[in-house]
Amino acid sequence: MASTGDIKRRIKSISSTKKITKAMEMMAVVKMRKAIESVLKTRSYANLSWSMILNLSRASSKNGESLHPLLEKRKEIKKTGVILITSNRGLCGGFNTAIINKINDAIKKHCKSEENITKETEFILIGKKGAAVYNHFGYNIVADFPKYDVISEVKEILPISQLVIKEYLAKKYDKIFVAYTDYISLTKQVPRVKQLLPVDIATKDEYLGIIGQDPRIGINKNFLEGKEEKYLKQDGFTYEYIFEPSPSEVLDDMLPRLIEIQLFQALLESNASEHSARMTAMHQATDAAGDMVDELTLFYNKARQSGITAEIAEISAGANAMK
Repeated sequence: MASTGDIKRRIKSISSTKKITKAMEMMAVVKMRKAIESVLKTRSYANLSWSMILNLSRASSKNGESLHPLLEKRKEIKKTGVILITSNRGLCGGFNTAIINKINDAIKKHCKSEENITKETEFILIGKKGAAVYNHFGYNIVADFPKYDVISEVKEILPISQLVIKEYLAKKYDKIFVAYTDYISLTKQVPRVKQLLPVDIATKDEYLGIIGQDPRIGINKNFLEGKEEKYLKQDGFTYEYIFEPSPSEVLDDMLPRLIEIQLFQALLESNASEHSARMTAMHQATDAAGDMVDELTLFYNKARQSGITAEIAEISAGANAMK
């Protein structure tokens, strides 16, 4: 058994760690509340705006000609761009690992040749931990944008949206995806990979979770209990749009704004998920540290009792020897 001094030092060290994890948990709670509030405020608008894009895509496909280059579906997919949203720091459980593994599996599934998988895909990162796609899998990173813990305005996503729209229109990429973590509840966050461009209403792949086809708007009691409420029923509806002054002028201004909203919402979802995951991880670490302190305290008391017993035995043996 270790000495009482060693056990006491370990108790002190773990107690200090417990204070740190508890402080990090409280900070994550504050940031999480703000992030969740932002997510729930904008989610309905993001869903409805994506619904409009999907309907425009449907109208475009029915007419046989594209209403706008951003709605154009290319026959040959040569290169794919991925916007990956991760965290800047660790200590958030499996948050980053889950989304990185998700996008890697999605790329493998959709890439025609496994030999050229890293050449056919390029990454745009939001968050420092996304660098793992290069370190672990060898994917090329073409841009890296800073990620803030609190996102309040759409303008913070403008440089990224402008970059991907510009590259898509220049035909550098034939498909663009955004990989993010969808906030479901405090204890559940789901990694998703969504096809951002081209807009395709026919996409039903399990790795392409399109917000507009998501059966929920916001987090409600029925959804959490497993009673899904249909948000958008496409069948049986026909949509007719009148553009003034012309379709090209209206769509040139509207479609980039709608794409920005989708990226903004994905970033909000990811932020809420990150802070929730960090709060959970730090809460579990704090509980584990408390359990370790209790266990070490028990060992300390046993060691101390054993030492006292040994001293009494030595004193008694010395007294008997003097007699």
